[in-house]
Amino acid sequence: LTQKIHKMMKENKELMAEARASLSGNWGLAVGTYLVYIILVGSLQVIPVVGGVIGLFIAGPMAVGICIFTLSLSRDENARLEQIFEGFRNYGTVLGAYLLMILFIFLWMLLLIIPGIIASIAYSQTFYILAEDDTIGSMDALRKSKEMMNGYKWKYFCLVLRFVGWFLLCILTFGIGFLWLSPYIQVSYAKFYEDLKTNQTVS
Repeated sequence: LTQKIHKMMKENKELMAEARASLSGNWGLAVGTYLVYIILVGSLQVIPVVGGVIGLFIAGPMAVGICIFTLSLSRDENARLEQIFEGFRNYGTVLGAYLLMILFIFLWMLLLIIPGIIASIAYSQTFYILAEDDTIGSMDALRKSKEMMNGYKWKYFCLVLRFVGWFLLCILTFGIGFLWLSPYIQVSYAKFYEDLKTNQTVS
């Protein structure tokens, strides 16, 4: 049964092609939204100490908001800039999940780098889960992400690696290229989540 499910999963290059198709005609909205996101989150980094503390408390909700936005793009729905703030509607749960994720990944990192990377991949679907279900608890969202990623961590890691070359090219543009690369990456991840969820529903 496991082999059949894996065969049903789309190839990463197909997910990336679908992401580009979803972004076609929406690049202006996507780039503008990510620019606002980067300015809001990045501006806190210039404030010593206080900025870091505030960032810790808003990073999770903003990440969920970005997931809500990219899922809308992925589904060819009515994506809107203000969606990046919708993660604050379920603030306590989202913050709890974010802090627990940081804690768990940090604890695994204390063992070795590789277990920490594996843990971060295992929890990679958490914000998408929270973006779709505002009734789920923090621990349940983390647990569900681990269950969903069981057997798919390598596939996700390979998807991440596909963007390394683009990342290096964006550095040559003095970072400007990241305004286009960021939504491309995130919508590709949203496509991965959608495909993963669909196949596990079938299973």
